[in-house]
Amino acid sequence: MKLREMAYSRSGDKGDVSNICVFVYDQADYPTLVEQLTADVVREHFGALVQGTVVRYELPNVHGLNFVLDRALGGGVSMTLRVDPHGKAFQSLILDIDLPGGRR
Repeated sequence: MKLREMAYSRSGDKGDVSNICVFVYDQADYPTLVEQLTADVVREHFGALVQGTVVRYELPNVHGLNFVLDRALGGGVSMTLRVDPHGKAFQSLILDIDLPGGRR
């Protein structure tokens, strides 16, 4: 199943760093999200778009995960030649990840 079937996302930026939060619709799906949506899965999915590290932070009180993607915006808003300098499309791109086990 696609991640978008289980969760929604928000994104932001600071310089050359993209910040993406993923929140499950149903809190019962949070353990599945934690198990299957690892930093390595996100790193692989974004491929060459991210030149630095991907760090995941768990937010159990709001049933979400926060991913910080370093060197992901081509230098940042004032330096990049990318069409999407803030990386807002990243919040949609992450939701296209296939989760192997799907729902509980």
